[in-house]
Amino acid sequence: QVQLVESGGGLVQSGGSLRLSCAASGSIFIIYTVHWYRQAPGKQRELVAGITSGGATNYEDSVKGRFTVSRDNAKNTVYLQMNSLKPEDSAVYYCNARRPGATMSEPDYDYWGQGTQVTVSS
Repeated sequence: QVQLVESGGGLVQSGGSLRLSCAASGSIFIIYTVHWYRQAPGKQRELVAGITSGGATNYEDSVKGRFTVSRDNAKNTVYLQMNSLKPEDSAVYYCNARRPGATMSEPDYDYWGQGTQVTVSS
């Protein structure tokens, strides 16, 4: 199993930047695909960005060109660099780690962090 802890959220003005971290412990994080999600009040949880164990990335259209997801396997950490922040980016951001089971009979793994609040003022 793996434990995930998000950090780096806070209050920032529109146009500013934040760097979120998702630190993992309890397993070998390099084998997991990691995604960032966010959820604003009254809205569904939304996929923001993801990165595979091989380093391939994907982004939701609204954050392309502004957000960058990366990973430092030596530190067992995945990052989300958020630039040119907008008030619409305000949400609780969650880290999610997934991988197939180690064997054909083992269920897939799906872990979530506790979330970190990002608030962007106008």
